[in-house]
Amino acid sequence: MDEPGAARLADPDVEARLARLDELLEGLESTPGPVTRPATEAVGLLTEVYGEALARVLDLADAALAARLADDELLGHLLVLHDIHPEPPERRAARAVERLRPAVRERGGDVEWAGVEDGVARVRLTEGGGCGSGCGSGGADVTGAVRAAVLAAAPELTDVEPVPDPAAQRSAPAFVPLATLTHRSAP
Repeated sequence: MDEPGAARLADPDVEARLARLDELLEGLESTPGPVTRPATEAVGLLTEVYGEALARVLDLADAALAARLADDELLGHLLVLHDIHPEPPERRAARAVERLRPAVRERGGDVEWAGVEDGVARVRLTEGGGCGSGCGSGGADVTGAVRAAVLAAAPELTDVEPVPDPAAQRSAPAFVPLATLTHRSAP
C-alpha cells in the first residue's frame, strides 16, 4: 500500500489547477451554444455530489480528525465552499489574521483580531515605518491582504473593517489651539 500523500499534488499545483478551472468555467459560461447549459449544470451537479461526499466524511470523523481536515488549506476551502466547515466563521477569520501577522510585522506594522460585529470582521491594523524602500502603497496593500484572507476563510462575513488601536490613540498628543496659549481671558 502506498504511503499517505505519496501521489498527492503540492499546494502550488493545486492552486494552478484551480486557477485553470476558473478560466475554463468562465470561458464555458460566456460561450453561446447548446452545450453550455448542460456542461455548466454537469459541473454544478458534480460539485454538489462531491460536497455531499465530503459532508459524509465529516459525519464519520471524530473531533480530532475533523479538526485536522479543517486545518488543511485545500480541504478547509472545500468545507467552506460546501458550508460544512466545523469551525465558526469567527474562529476561521481570527486564524487567518494570525497567519498574516508575521508578514505584517515584517513590514513594521501589526494586525490583531478584534472580533465580529453584525457580520463584519473587525481588525486592529497598525502601520509601521520599517519597510524601507519598495513598499509600494504599504497600508492599502496590507489592508487588502487582510480583507482578502479573512473573507476567503469566512465568506459568511460581509466585510472587514479596521478599528482604531486604543494604544495609538492614547499616545497621540492632544491638540491645543495656539490662540488658547497666547490669549488669556480676563478673570
